[in-house]
Amino acid sequence: MNLRNLVTIVSMMVLVGTEVFAVAIAAGWALAGMFDLGDTVGHVLMALFSLVAAWIMIQLWRRATSIEPLRAASRR
Repeated sequence: MNLRNLVTIVSMMVLVGTEVFAVAIAAGWALAGMFDLGDTVGHVLMALFSLVAAWIMIQLWRRATSIEPLRAASRR
């Protein structure tokens, strides 16, 4: 296990994940508020946008681990 690459990828995932999920939740809240859709529809929109954010994070993990392999031997 290459711990240096693991720490790099996890750190990047935390940073990007926070931003992506914040945008997803804020977009659902904003659209529901702009169009006066109510709390229930707002929560549904937040959930749908969060699913898209989760898909984005999965794609980011796959691409990051293809560039920074976790199973390669570390060089010292």
